Amino acid sequence: MQVSTRSISLRTLILASSIAVFPVSSFAQSPAVPEISQEIPKGPISGTTLPKAYVRDMARIAYLWGWPMVNMHNRQMVFSKVPENGLGDGILPVGPIGRVTMLTDYIKPEERGVATPNQDVVYGFGIFALEKEPIVFQVPDFGDRFWVYQLGNQRTDTIGGMGKLYGSKPGFYMIVGPEWKGDVPSGISGVFRSPTNLAYIIPRAFLDDTQEDRAAIQPLISQIMTYPLSEFDGKMKTKDWSKIPVLADPAGGKAGAGGETQWVKPELFFEELPLILKEVPPQPGEEALYAWFGSLLEAASKNPEVAATLKETAIETEKELMKQIHSYSYAGVPVGNDWVAPMNGAEFGTDYFSRAAAAKANIFVNPRRESAYFGQEYDSQKKRLNGEHAYTVTFPKGKLPPVDGFWSLTLYDAEHFFAPNEINRFSLGTKNKDLVYGEDGSLTIYVQHGKPAGDKAANWLPAPKGDFELFIRAYSPKAEIMDNSWSPPPVLKAK
Repeated sequence: MQVSTRSISLRTLILASSIAVFPVSSFAQSPAVPEISQEIPKGPISGTTLPKAYVRDMARIAYLWGWPMVNMHNRQMVFSKVPENGLGDGILPVGPIGRVTMLTDYIKPEERGVATPNQDVVYGFGIFALEKEPIVFQVPDFGDRFWVYQLGNQRTDTIGGMGKLYGSKPGFYMIVGPEWKGDVPSGISGVFRSPTNLAYIIPRAFLDDTQEDRAAIQPLISQIMTYPLSEFDGKMKTKDWSKIPVLADPAGGKAGAGGETQWVKPELFFEELPLILKEVPPQPGEEALYAWFGSLLEAASKNPEVAATLKETAIETEKELMKQIHSYSYAGVPVGNDWVAPMNGAEFGTDYFSRAAAAKANIFVNPRRESAYFGQEYDSQKKRLNGEHAYTVTFPKGKLPPVDGFWSLTLYDAEHFFAPNEINRFSLGTKNKDLVYGEDGSLTIYVQHGKPAGDKAANWLPAPKGDFELFIRAYSPKAEIMDNSWSPPPVLKAK
């Protein structure tokens, strides 16, 4: 069959048209859908003019955020000047960086270095600079005695647990800094890594209030020591802590009067904050916060008016906000009968308010699984506790604080320190072997200024004439505390 030229041209045109409708690119791979960037966004622009109101608002946030870490920084600076293990003013355990110092009995009531102390344990304290080298700490065989070593970092968060409740074994353990990459020597039973080079240890060993137990605990605490890794030889070192010298209080505090040693001086805070931003690495997600604070400090370095506003705001914030959160009312959540309990002690994460509130009222709070705390400033009628009145706290039969360790009820003055009294008694609890129980099995504690008559005197917790506070500790709390199904009884005003 013969095909015309015109017919071929028509087919060519139709083919060309179909190619135009379906371009070659339609058969290629589709363009990729872009992912959302995971890079840290850009921060504030250098040189931006900052209004005073903005500077003040940002300064208040920075002050609350940084207060605990400046506090710890300054404690380390003070301890760096201590020449040897000793007792500051004959009271506070102090020592060189890297060396724990142990007491041999309950801490004395004149102590003012740390608010909210207890008189249930023999304390120790040591502060470390892990950028130099790791620190080894010793654990003796405590037998059945309750004990716990608190290990913390510059944020006042825990870096791990050691103690009876953890089933920890006697031996040698090590704390290393964030960048350490060395070999763990033979003989070290466990290693803890701190995210900050500043770290601390606070050994606590329970002590019954008897002369027999005071004697029995001495061989144990003599084995509680810390030292640089370079001194580790696999042999348990000992020290007679009863023979350490009395030193001048390195912080210049006033023992026996007033509030806690002023570890944070607001007029110097924003001069010290740049050091904190370098010493303490940001937690995940905090990079933007660091850039924000950094922009404020950069502006202050270039503008005297901004610097003056920062200083002024720090002083105001200390007098207003920090003074207010010194109250136990802000150191946790209500759990019943107006008692307040912290739920995330030493595990604050990004809960900056709770970290600062704890640092102001009770800086070395343990994680709740180690010790649950309950603070109280009011009676059942919501009136401030005051020595002009008498009170009772009654634990019904079977309703003592449920613990595997020990419990106590402590009385503090309005500054969170022991209130002097004629019998030198500041707490009652597991340590006391002469408490008098009611016929129904209940235990009533009598909280008042004057000494009660008869058997009540054994259960007397002396109060000062002015305002005071009550504080319950429950070491190694049982499930009833951890799930908040148990709460302390009300504080009743005596009729």
